[in-house]
Amino acid sequence: MDRSLSAGAGPLTPRPRRLRATPAMRRLVAETRLHAAELILPVFVREGSGAPVPISSMPGVVQHTTDSLKGVVADAAAAGIGGIMLFGVPEHKDAVGSGATDPDGILNVATRIAVAEAGDALVVQTDLCLDEFTDHGHCGVLDANGYVDNDATLERYREMGVAQAEAGSHLLGLSGMMDGQVAAVRDALDDAGFANTPILAYAAKYASAFYGPFREAVQSSLVGDRRTYQQDPANRREGARELDLDLAEGADIVMVKPAMSYLDVLADAAASSPVPVWAYQVSGEYAMIEAAAAHGWIDRRRAIEESVVSIRRAGADAVLTYWALELAEWIR
Repeated sequence: MDRSLSAGAGPLTPRPRRLRATPAMRRLVAETRLHAAELILPVFVREGSGAPVPISSMPGVVQHTTDSLKGVVADAAAAGIGGIMLFGVPEHKDAVGSGATDPDGILNVATRIAVAEAGDALVVQTDLCLDEFTDHGHCGVLDANGYVDNDATLERYREMGVAQAEAGSHLLGLSGMMDGQVAAVRDALDDAGFANTPILAYAAKYASAFYGPFREAVQSSLVGDRRTYQQDPANRREGARELDLDLAEGADIVMVKPAMSYLDVLADAAASSPVPVWAYQVSGEYAMIEAAAAHGWIDRRRAIEESVVSIRRAGADAVLTYWALELAEWIR
């Protein structure tokens, strides 16, 4: 018989296993739970495509057409997830990313379609960055020396913010990591009559190797890297500084990206932020689990659930993940 106190005398033996004994007990005492409303699905929409295009490095993920977008929005609403984040994949690019502010550009068209389809069931979010739209693949405007011009880029972001708000976006996701971007876009929105449009600031976004599959997903033209504006993976305190700056500029929500390699940064943000803190489980994180599972090296469902639970446990109030719909089904 397993006794907590031996006959005669002796200290009480701690028995934490008592609370792990059955599935029902483990479920009852779980400290972190997943809910569909805390999940956000990133969605790629490709201009000029007649059918969804599979992304080879992200099995199960596609570049949607404007028609198939309607179906995924309906699925997301039915699943009860919190929202979708839209990324545009344009046919044509130029040095300043003109398609990003064109009312008939793919992202703004997709936004109008998604908002009409979603109604009040989802928060339709839009990526506010130039990298998908520039022929050089950087997140901003280049100067004569090929360096990203921070302040010239802010002018484009101001225009993008207004264009996306006019298209009906419920939440603007500022992901370019330019200094002062939150203040610039907030000012532009307020001046244009969109004071009620909130801003999600990618506050701590690192120059990560885990973005590789995403570049296929948006057909990035980038040659080189983004280390002059995205953060150095070696720096933890810098993430806290960026978060504080974005909060001071008026961010309504802040983001840490990527998620799994930056759980310490995420925990720091969750401990100090007065606004919601989100995390993005990026393409490389998705691809690694899918590849390992395809080889039979890990249990796919358990690995997916564990990875997202770890992000929530570290303090994320919501998680952008390509498994949002599948997770929502499992939760239900």
